[in-house]
Amino acid sequence: MEFRKQKPIYLQIADRLMEQILSGDPAEDERMPSVRDVATSMGVNPNTVMRTFEYLQGEEIIYNRRGVGYFVAADARKKILAEQRREFLEEELPLIKQRMKMLGIGIDELMLDDLV
Repeated sequence: MEFRKQKPIYLQIADRLMEQILSGDPAEDERMPSVRDVATSMGVNPNTVMRTFEYLQGEEIIYNRRGVGYFVAADARKKILAEQRREFLEEELPLIKQRMKMLGIGIDELMLDDLV
């Protein structure tokens, strides 16, 4: 995985894991890959992945079964979708609207049919 400098690595890993959860792998109530497996596959220190898992646990996306591992929470997809929707509407969309205005692009010029 290639990381960007603008965002902490543990949050970029969290984003990637949440994308996987949204796609259904792993599904809700299924076991997450181990910290070591994630660290190896992403080429990072296991401590960084542990920080990611602690963050996701704090966000109630995953939970820990002592001695067994981490599992995807039952309502993880719903929480991820709600947060990503909020982030898009409050942070990304205003930047898109500002850029469109600067470039003189009207809503009618967007090919929204291609997005659906």
